Amino acid sequence: MSIKTRFLLSYVGVVIISIILLLVAGFLIIFSITGDPNSIENFYKKSYVQKPLTTVEESAFLDLKLLAKHTPEQLLNEQQLKKIKQKDIEIVVRKDKEIEYATPSFDNQVLVRSLPGFEETNINTRDTIKIDDFFYTYVKFDFYFSDESQGSIFVLRKASSSAELARELFPILFGLLLFLFIMIIGLLNYLVSRSIIKPISLLKEGANRIKSGDLNFETKAASNDEIGQLNRTFDEMRIKLKESVKIQLQYEENRKELLSNISHDLKTPITSIIGYVEGIQDGVANTPQKMEKYLSTIHLKAKDLDSLIDELFLFSKLDLNKEPFTFESVDLNQFIRDYVEEFHLDFLQQGTQIEWNRMDKPIFVTADREKLRRVLANLISNCVKYAERDKVNISISLHEGLEDVVVQVTDNGQGIEPSALPFIFNRFYRAEQSRNSQTGGSGLGLAIAKQIIREHQGDIWATSEKGKGTSVFFTLKKGEQK
Repeated sequence: MSIKTRFLLSYVGVVIISIILLLVAGFLIIFSITGDPNSIENFYKKSYVQKPLTTVEESAFLDLKLLAKHTPEQLLNEQQLKKIKQKDIEIVVRKDKEIEYATPSFDNQVLVRSLPGFEETNINTRDTIKIDDFFYTYVKFDFYFSDESQGSIFVLRKASSSAELARELFPILFGLLLFLFIMIIGLLNYLVSRSIIKPISLLKEGANRIKSGDLNFETKAASNDEIGQLNRTFDEMRIKLKESVKIQLQYEENRKELLSNISHDLKTPITSIIGYVEGIQDGVANTPQKMEKYLSTIHLKAKDLDSLIDELFLFSKLDLNKEPFTFESVDLNQFIRDYVEEFHLDFLQQGTQIEWNRMDKPIFVTADREKLRRVLANLISNCVKYAERDKVNISISLHEGLEDVVVQVTDNGQGIEPSALPFIFNRFYRAEQSRNSQTGGSGLGLAIAKQIIREHQGDIWATSEKGKGTSVFFTLKKGEQK
């Protein structure tokens, strides 16, 4: 059963139950007052069947009825009737078809047309008739005069025209009320359908579209109630799902590119190693000098291959959160100074000048020493690879914030294209797409640095100006001083 049908049945049920409870309440009230369970039936008979007159009118009717039974000719005596008639009592005496006496307010000709006919059995003695434009409740008694002519006496009382009209038109009024009731139920059902069923139908349609793979639509909320909130939440879910699908597709593209890049980067040194080994086997290296050169090249390519595998292994463990971290409080000022001094000679041999702008005070951060060394090594290595100058100048500086410390590594290299800058921390991304390992490296250095800094709950980003150099920034949380 649909929700719409349930609402419709609930409306009808509420109305019917309300009517039943109202009738039961009325019965209990009358019963508690009278103590008689038949009082309702008696009340109906007195009010609508017997159509009672006032006490004075009933008394006058009994006097007239007594005369009709014993001395009917007295009813033709106007003086006698005036004795019986009191103020505001309407009396009519009829003999055969003629009106012998009537209250002056009546027209005799109208009475002849309006009054009910003679009935010897006197079964239907009480009813309501219409005289001119007014309704009258009456009580009558039919009898015979001494000359066997038919006689009738009436005591009338003016009734409410609206009440009598309602009684007369009761079937029509009842039908109109029933029709109005149906219309109201229909209107309520429509309003509820528009405010509840329609939004739910939209949600169902949206769910079907999502099921079929269509996420390019919008479910608008037409209200701020619970249904509107549900619509907004559903649309937010659709947006999140659309984003996740987009990310999943991007991951799939990255996976394909990753496999392609790994294959290329692994194949290049392996191909070189195979070539030089075959050269040795074929006797090309026929002198000690050539043999040494071939072996040195094989050793160098093997080291490159081993380094690439190490980076792949480290990145995969970082990506799967399998790489353990040992965090401690580190004096970053002293740590970077020690690192620069340790590799000072190596940097000079490569034609690289590192400038360390140290702070005047110790500054402690929470970090893993080995992983932090890896970040610095990858950033500096990147600066050297993309320098394209005889002399590479690298500057390292610290900037203290309220809760963290920003490390800045700046070089004087060629810079990065603005279109490539947002992607340099992606795995295997190279702004130089030839994948020349001599200039581009493995493409994992910045991706590994990004993973490590994120494990430190920090952030990493870069700014660059073409032809002037690049600056890479990363943040570390402050730690307690030892």
